[in-house]
Amino acid sequence: MLKKAHSLLCIMIIIFALVLTGCSGTANEGASSSGNGKKVTITFMHLWPAGSSKQQNMIVNEIIKEFEEQNPNVTVKQEVLENEQYKNKLKVLAASNELPDVGMTWAAGFLEPYVKGNLFAPLDDILNSGLKDKFVAGTTEAYAVNNKTYALPLELNITPVYYNKEIFSKYHLEPPKTYEDFKNIVQTLVKNGVAPIALGNKDRWTGSLWYMYLADRIGGADTLKNAINDNGTFEDPSLIKAAEEVQHLVKMKAFIKGFNGLSNDEAKSEFMNEKAAMYLMGTWELPNFTTNEEVPKEFRDKVGFFKFPVVDGGKGNADSWVGGPGVGLFVSENSKAKEEAKKFVKFFIEKWGEQSVTKAGVIPATKVDTAKIDLPQLYIDVLNELNKASNITLFADVQMNPEAAQTHLNLIQSLFGEEVTPKDFAKQHEEALAKTKEK
Repeated sequence: MLKKAHSLLCIMIIIFALVLTGCSGTANEGASSSGNGKKVTITFMHLWPAGSSKQQNMIVNEIIKEFEEQNPNVTVKQEVLENEQYKNKLKVLAASNELPDVGMTWAAGFLEPYVKGNLFAPLDDILNSGLKDKFVAGTTEAYAVNNKTYALPLELNITPVYYNKEIFSKYHLEPPKTYEDFKNIVQTLVKNGVAPIALGNKDRWTGSLWYMYLADRIGGADTLKNAINDNGTFEDPSLIKAAEEVQHLVKMKAFIKGFNGLSNDEAKSEFMNEKAAMYLMGTWELPNFTTNEEVPKEFRDKVGFFKFPVVDGGKGNADSWVGGPGVGLFVSENSKAKEEAKKFVKFFIEKWGEQSVTKAGVIPATKVDTAKIDLPQLYIDVLNELNKASNITLFADVQMNPEAAQTHLNLIQSLFGEEVTPKDFAKQHEEALAKTKEK
């Protein structure tokens, strides 16, 4: 999805070389245990510089200050890098076995090479010490490998369907409860010369969102996940049916003209310029519809959202979302201050949630009591939906390894372009996943 073009092959080569050479050095040689009251320094590397991530950086410093006040024998030393610099340095530190005591990682495919290199410590002990119920359902699972959790998420994005309330009102439309309702909305808008949905499928992952939701609502929350992780098959009838429904929407002219050649930014402009009635996108767009003063308030006040509707006879429910966590915190397996590092991670998670919403406009991976905070109504409504989420299915291309992900994205564009049949779409997915499992 957005901002996750990770160099996984490079990471795996570096870490594989590290494992083969039997490198046995340990990080943070100068750190000492606090078991006997000695001073301890925790190194914390993150990607929120004061310049580009002012609010997040401020929250980090506040949390660190409070942690140090409550733990006077512990000092937290920060190293702060921009996003790409951070990723590159993490690879270098992994190769020399000098990871920070605490750092940030992404989920799934990004995480796995570090876990295989025995570089991240399992965090199930702190997760099960009172943190587990604080997280939105389905978030921590994205950081699990072989049933062990190797990082704890800070951020979360889900994908609502945003809609223009004024356009809906003009044509006497209501947010749909069922997929049949949704198709009736599409038909009404097309009949009146209004583009129903803004979609920029040149980026491909944008179309994947539509396919994933249809797969979820028809086959249930686990069908697509099982097909990807080899506990099921992409040739499951419900996944083929989801592909058929995508092409049915195309035939209905549900998407803006030329959608397969438009970027997501171009499609977003169509929605924000009120040339399309709906836009399915991640909650990273919420500031544009609520607090961004550069967007006219007149437009912001027109934006609402609804959950992807249920499909009659389908196994999915409306409280299941497509989305995924952003960065999460890891603890180095080779840390000389592992006990203190884990304590800091738990403290950080507990303090981050509400502050990240009110001070940075970030939706956290932990549940937030909206009754206690002053936010735009759209934010509050989304947070309330998150608190009752039954499931969050991680973006399909993030779940897959890079080679299979590219096949998936290419096939998504072909599906929307009616260049592949639903059955061939499913078959080629299955073949691509089988090839990567053989390697």
